[in-house]
Amino acid sequence: MRIMKKVFALILAVLMIAACFAGCGKKVDKDLTDAEYVKENGKLIVGITDYAPMDYKDDNGEWTGFDAEFARLFAKELGVEIEFFVIADWSKKFVELETKNIDCVWNGMTITNESLLNAKVSDPYVQNKQVVVMKADKVADYTTAASLKDLKIAVENGSAGQSAAEEIDPKQIISVQDQAAALLEVKAGTSDACIIDSTMASAMTGTGTDYADLAAGIALTDELYGVAFRKGSDLTDAFNAFMAKLVEDGTLKTLADKYNLVLAADAE
Repeated sequence: MRIMKKVFALILAVLMIAACFAGCGKKVDKDLTDAEYVKENGKLIVGITDYAPMDYKDDNGEWTGFDAEFARLFAKELGVEIEFFVIADWSKKFVELETKNIDCVWNGMTITNESLLNAKVSDPYVQNKQVVVMKADKVADYTTAASLKDLKIAVENGSAGQSAAEEIDPKQIISVQDQAAALLEVKAGTSDACIIDSTMASAMTGTGTDYADLAAGIALTDELYGVAFRKGSDLTDAFNAFMAKLVEDGTLKTLADKYNLVLAADAE
């Protein structure tokens, strides 16, 4: 019995030493760069919301759209899988980023002072505007920002559309979960208008869409989209270099044409 106890103690000691060496030989997360962290994790976790034409699900329930396809190309370049994470509250996107629930915010994100303060943002890649969407038969009645003051306007919480609405100071701003919900507010008649991205308005309203009776009116801002990585992230530089290659060889232009978008590189 005494011999068995000694053998057991010896085996336990060997296992503890082996575990120590294994632990000592492996970097902890805080010592890794973002690129190393993503590669060790084996996947790039991309923060999105559901809105065409940037990120939406196809008939098979798979994420597609300009941003989704672009993100898959970048993940392939990194040699990792991709995972899409739906950001439930867009105003908390940078919290999701810093806590490493996601590795980037890649969802038609407007480059703003807020995004530049809270993340390391990529070079711009697509042009956008904030536009007012309302019932098509009402569009001609509202031709200036001042004319919108008596309206109830729906916006995505924490979005560039919300900032544009606050500049107008309408009768009421109705904050909702995402831009799709803002459109639903107008369709249902619970809001007079919504302010959303022109990229979405072009894809989601008018003849042949689920919002055939809605139309985009005046544009309030001119914007550019960027991808947000964590502050100090080396993934931003890696992405910028990768994007430059896709612009040069025409891959990104082909993808933009597929979704009827205008690249930032083609800005006049």
